[in-house]
Amino acid sequence: MNNLSTSNILVTGAGSGLGAAIATRLVTSGARVGLLDLHADKAERVARTIDPDGHATLALACDVTQAPQVAKALGTLKERWGGLDALINNAGTDVTASIDAVDSGVWTRVIETNLIGPFLLSKAALPLLRASDSGRGGHIVNVASTASLRAWPNASAYHASKWGLLGMGKALHAELRSQGVRVTSLIAGGMRTPFLLDRFPDIDTSTLQDPANVAEAVQFVLAMPRGTVIAELLVLPDGETSWP
Repeated sequence: MNNLSTSNILVTGAGSGLGAAIATRLVTSGARVGLLDLHADKAERVARTIDPDGHATLALACDVTQAPQVAKALGTLKERWGGLDALINNAGTDVTASIDAVDSGVWTRVIETNLIGPFLLSKAALPLLRASDSGRGGHIVNVASTASLRAWPNASAYHASKWGLLGMGKALHAELRSQGVRVTSLIAGGMRTPFLLDRFPDIDTSTLQDPANVAEAVQFVLAMPRGTVIAELLVLPDGETSWP
């Protein structure tokens, strides 16, 4: 069931952290994976590491907040591989600052990357996803966060973006399932990735999970047979004691 050898999959934010882990897992499962990242060198480095021959990966430089760049990236992928079967909206950013201190431009950038980006990617990818002949239909996975279910101080932009992403995922699930496109909201708890480790060097890593485990959950969701969709999945580290 977990063989994705017939699939072309696009992963955003694939140059590091969870995105790189997802790309690695999907290539291992037989898929061809487009690694899209704001930084071309990072995407290319991951692609070379997981696919030295270059047969199963395509590195794509793209700012997910810019519709022309999104269209160009999807056009390149279609030209190279002919179609797209799944989109993993993983790219994200954050700012830790109080509402008094945060710059409005920085706040807006978080919203644009974490929420408007997935909207632009999903909208642009839909014609390809509707045409998917993978046998499972097209699929969108939005990587949300426990920040979409609870809140903590000094993260208003991140919470706003992730609550919005979860809401958009629920709406698209309702809207697109009759069109043969499945939509999953994957709500991930804390992971041992640069997203947290670089910003919070004193964090207790024993409470975090390996991003490879979350990547395995993504593979499981994508590999579900036709007729079933996992609309929402909460994936937590077992050391995260703030959840029941």
